[in-house]
Amino acid sequence: MTGRVMFYAQHLLGIGHLKRAAILARAMAAHGLEVWVVLGGPAVPGVAFDGCARIALPPIRAADASFQSLVDEHGAPIDDAIKEARLSRLLYEFATVRPDVLLIEQFPFGRNAFRFELMPLLARARVATPAPTVVCSLRDVLVRKSDPARRREMVTLAKAWFHRILVHGDPTLIPLEASFPEARDLADMLRYTGYATEPRPNPAPPIFESGRGEVIVSAGGGAVGEPLLRCALAARPLSRAATLPWRLVCGPGLADPVYGELLFDPPPGVIVERWRADLPNLLRNCVLSISQGGYNTIVDILQVAVPAVVVPFADGNETEQALRAAILAGKGVMTVVDPARLSPQSLAAAVDATLGKPPTTIPVNLDGAAATAREIAALCRGRGA
Repeated sequence: MTGRVMFYAQHLLGIGHLKRAAILARAMAAHGLEVWVVLGGPAVPGVAFDGCARIALPPIRAADASFQSLVDEHGAPIDDAIKEARLSRLLYEFATVRPDVLLIEQFPFGRNAFRFELMPLLARARVATPAPTVVCSLRDVLVRKSDPARRREMVTLAKAWFHRILVHGDPTLIPLEASFPEARDLADMLRYTGYATEPRPNPAPPIFESGRGEVIVSAGGGAVGEPLLRCALAARPLSRAATLPWRLVCGPGLADPVYGELLFDPPPGVIVERWRADLPNLLRNCVLSISQGGYNTIVDILQVAVPAVVVPFADGNETEQALRAAILAGKGVMTVVDPARLSPQSLAAAVDATLGKPPTTIPVNLDGAAATAREIAALCRGRGA
């Protein structure tokens, strides 16, 4: 083995953070690293951490899409008892693992509500003998923070407690400064890995026919996907794709009553499914993708170069998906529907404008998982670099 990595990953509502963490963790394990993944959210079927040890903290999630309150696995507001239980377990596992690299997803640029356990963990890492290299794992786009003091605090915390920041994106496509201008103050700490994708099998598996000639409507994790799914059903008969088969992939987080309603007696030509592990293959075969604009969905679209309509999630203060989608729409990669103006008519119009157009391909670095593994392995070899 070439090093020991403790990887803290906390998802709150969707599965995007968890899926990206799983891709990165498996890549590090495949590179020969010993990886312990600290999982702080609810279990998600279909997201695997093969080759890694898992440390499950008492789960915490967001109560709803506003992200204003956190609840436990029973839906009760979190209290001091669950915080103390999580912190005690986290510090115990850190002392047991004695990692060469402590990899923390998103903090200090997000997950501020988890300072109660992350700041003590960082303090413990600093006095450990030997001390691990502390690394932040960060997606390509951050949610904009309107408070300048909060943005300055992010920079201060990063400089004080972290050695390196791995940005899982491509600066030629979307530099971190596009969503976080203060990133220029961290230039010496930033390393862009490229977008994190599943490795391509070698030899390549046969291309199955699932999705061939279909319109694929995917709602990511599904927790906030209901409006898009219902609107897609209403838009279908209004569009030029009315006679094509439409497949709705609802996501594991879609509420069971909503999924049951969609599943019960769908219109002819509409297939409703909870989840497809082979979603990239469906997209490779389909004639059109309709989706939200999360990291993993956009990476799938870039990887297979499919005509795409994107309705970014933009409730509350969420700006990440809208910014990413707008930049890619400006490069001709996709058609974007403003979520504030989403209706069956506007979605059908976007479908009509996109259907049949040859997909636009752009150069983009999709080697993020392997590059992350190489970077972390190098840090393990030169601890404290």
